[in-house]
Amino acid sequence: MATYILAIDQGTTGTTSLVVKFSPGTEKPVEVVSRGYREFPQHFPKPGWVEHDLNEIWGSVEVSIAEALQKAELKGEDIQAIGITNQRETTGIWDQDGKPIHNAIVWQDRRTADFCGSLREKNLSELFSKKTGLVLDPYFSGTKVRWLLENVEGARARAEAGELRFGTIDTWLVWNLTAGDVHITDVTNASRTLMLDITQGSWDEELCSALDGIPESLLPEVRSCSEVYGKTKGLSVLPDGIPIAGIAGDQQSSLFGQACLNPGMAKCTYGTGAFALVNIGNTFRQSKNGMLTTIAWKLGDEITYAIEGSVFIAGAIVQWLRDGLGIIESSSDVEALARSVEDNGGVTLVPALAGLGAPHWRPEARGVIYGLTRGSNKGHIARAALEGIAFQVRDLMAAMEADSGLEINELRVDGGATANELLMQFQADVLETKLLRPEVLDTTALGAAYLAALGVGILETPADVMSAWLSEKSFKGEMSSDEVEERNQAWQTALQKA
Repeated sequence: MATYILAIDQGTTGTTSLVVKFSPGTEKPVEVVSRGYREFPQHFPKPGWVEHDLNEIWGSVEVSIAEALQKAELKGEDIQAIGITNQRETTGIWDQDGKPIHNAIVWQDRRTADFCGSLREKNLSELFSKKTGLVLDPYFSGTKVRWLLENVEGARARAEAGELRFGTIDTWLVWNLTAGDVHITDVTNASRTLMLDITQGSWDEELCSALDGIPESLLPEVRSCSEVYGKTKGLSVLPDGIPIAGIAGDQQSSLFGQACLNPGMAKCTYGTGAFALVNIGNTFRQSKNGMLTTIAWKLGDEITYAIEGSVFIAGAIVQWLRDGLGIIESSSDVEALARSVEDNGGVTLVPALAGLGAPHWRPEARGVIYGLTRGSNKGHIARAALEGIAFQVRDLMAAMEADSGLEINELRVDGGATANELLMQFQADVLETKLLRPEVLDTTALGAAYLAALGVGILETPADVMSAWLSEKSFKGEMSSDEVEERNQAWQTALQKA
């Protein structure tokens, strides 16, 4: 008998809700039945500041749910459980009545850079790295919480009096889905705050103190990724009583949705940027190669860890070719243009338009097109741009293997850029490994649906997730090792110029 789960994928620019049909034991055990989507505004009050209105986010969730149900021709009563995945690190604080005290501070926001610098000057980098697996950067939630407490009038006093609630976006959604009855987060989102000791899976008093004293009463309860957290209550779009049963931050949810459940299994999501994660099992490993260690998920009492690396500019370099250089009319044209030449003609493009992320962490880096001659043309530049994406991911994977001590024999890929088969083939070539593209590309939302299905017993074990995952196409490396090394040397040379 088929059952339906609602997966809410709350992203940086909009919210997608999917109705996912589970039919265990059939030819199609998992199927995305419908999608609803609603964008919401971005707010930029000052240079380097990025904010979201929490109520606008919640409004987008309601609209996307209603649209997904309508398209599926289902009623709310047909939904057996809800799974949530979300943009990570974005930080909000609200009062006991659910009224935000300020706009949420988005993960992209850089306003706390000076405070992060002051923490580094106090030689606290190793403390945070050892306990959280993270680096001291404005990207993460803890310094954003501190900013809100220091800069919103009366916020610190109200927080210390127990009148306020902090949350990442998963926490905000659960609060609203349950009419304020439940104040929780899952361990993956908590692991991105700089306040969680990920070796223990719990909030850490020493870390909170180092962030100028974040009150414990402000923090949500930390829960696993697959359990019943609460039930819907008082909503216009869903009936009361639907269990909310799965939560994970977007990149961890994608790793789960790609069924990377064993150590050494890895995925990369190719979007505006690129995010790669490798499952490293149940033992915490502190990165020595410029990567982050994060909690992949917690099922029952067992924590699984991942090494994570991010590329700032992946698909965005194709947008730049379109909007900045004007050499293509639409992003989908880049593959044909790149195929118009046999190779890159000696041109290497380093897409460091917003600095370099992992494993280099060079915010001052700038983009480079290296090796131009009179014979170079726009086809060579297009091909070099795609190759630049692939080489950045190669750098990530090399660092991940060094950190994990595991050999990564295949890479599961998702995201919009995976439709570019030239990019996927070149990626397989330079990694000298196999790439697998899944049948269902909505892996982030699918991960949340799987977690919810496990939480209410629709799926019995993670092994059911493994058996539900299906590959649509594989790409195998065809380049000789000598040619890969020659190409990589050219990349490393250009990288030093960035």
